Parts: sequence; structure tokens; C-alpha cells
Amino acid sequence: MRVSLPPKGEARDRWLTRKEAAALLWHCWRYREKQTIHSGTSKGGPVATNRRPLRHIARFILIGLYTGTRAGAIASASPYAITGRSYVDLERGIFYRKAIGKRATKKRQTPAPIPPRLLTHLRRWWNRKLIAECFVEFNGKPVASVKKGFKTAVGLAGLPGKVTPHTLRHTAATWLMQRGVPIWEAAGFLGMSPEVLQDTYGHHHPDFLQGAATAIGQKGRYVSVAETVVDSGKTSDQKEKPNDFWSEWQDSNLRPLRPERK
Repeated sequence: MRVSLPPKGEARDRWLTRKEAAALLWHCWRYREKQTIHSGTSKGGPVATNRRPLRHIARFILIGLYTGTRAGAIASASPYAITGRSYVDLERGIFYRKAIGKRATKKRQTPAPIPPRLLTHLRRWWNRKLIAECFVEFNGKPVASVKKGFKTAVGLAGLPGKVTPHTLRHTAATWLMQRGVPIWEAAGFLGMSPEVLQDTYGHHHPDFLQGAATAIGQKGRYVSVAETVVDSGKTSDQKEKPNDFWSEWQDSNLRPLRPERK
């Protein structure tokens, strides 16, 4: 009996702007739990308490934005090398995303260096004893999922569209592309293949199709980088047409600087 699989869905491309990410973090850190008044003239009305029930979500968001790690590995991240949990080496600054003792799967969970700003946060949380066993804890205990708290935070921040914990991974990949990080380096940092990164997020890269965009406004023949390297090995006695050779004047980045006026 043959079973037909449904067509593969389109890749989600929802990512957060830096303004949206800042709003999400602000609401997570500042939100105070509200309770209902049961007596007095204000009976039935809400009152804010001193409890901050979304601060563990703020820690989750910071780790997700800075590392692009999957939600499960973030939730289990621990400063201690414990079986079944991903390990954050605070001394060397390396995030071992694959849980200790877990068998490797198709989802790449390669170790990655921790960005300096995030490493400062992680060390402070640990030194001040704000965490016990994991970096994402609620009421002193590790959490299995942050979906409920994350949904509350998204509602408070008023973010449009479908924003889930996995959106943080999309955001990290998009930001790396927008910053012009090479595909192979960004893919290694995120723990995904260069092909997936190129197909899903490559259009955010500042160099994406720029050769074609620049060439369409030029009069001369378009010469690719590979062709330029090959042509550089030709001898000087080889005759070429004027538009068949590459000139540094075609690249504004390689034009010599104008002499400064005295």
C-alpha cells in the first residue's frame, strides 16, 4: 500500500527586527504578576504583585538571539556537565548544544563559541546564584517548555504574525546574513548546512545578487570573479578586446584614493 505524503510546506521566514526583540525582552523583564483583590472596596479588581514570572523567558530569548540554538537545547542548557543536558562551558566560552549522552541526529547541534555579551550575562547569572541547575528556570526548577510563557510575552509586546520560540533561530540567521557574515561561517555557528542557510536566508545577505544588480547598469560585458582569476594568468602578449578585460575602475572598492588637497 502506497501512502502519499502531503506537499512540503514553505519555509517560515518570520524574523524579529531589533526593535521587536528589544520590546519582547523589555516586557519579559518588567512584567509583574497580577492577582485579584478578594475584599475591600476594590474587590474584584487587579493588583500587581512583586513576582516577575517572565524573567526566565527573557533569559531564553537572549540565548536564542545570540546563538540561534533550538528551543530544546536552550531549555536544557546548564553550567554543569550533566547527562541529558546541553553544557555551557563558562570558562572557555563554548556552548555544547547536543545534550550529554544523547545520540546525534540529523538536526545539527554542533558546539559553538558564545558571543562575549551573552557570556557576560551567563556568568553573572551563575555568579549571583540567580540559577540553580539550568539557565532557564521557573521557581528554581528547569523548564521543559517555554511555549506558554513565550506566547504571553509576544502578546504583551504586541508582535504581529506568528512568533514562536523557533522564530529566535530565524532571527539569528537573518541578522548574521544582514551583517554580511560568510555563508559557511554562519552555517557552522548556527549548526545548519550552508545549503539550507543559503536557500532560506541568503537573500538577506548584502552581497545577494549584487553582481547582477551592478552589471545591469554597466555598458561593458559582465565579468565574474572566477573569470577574473582565470584571466589574470594570461600573458601580456595576448591581445584582447577593450571590453574583454577587467579593469579596477569597474570596482569602486578598488579605485585609488584621490590625493588630498593641500
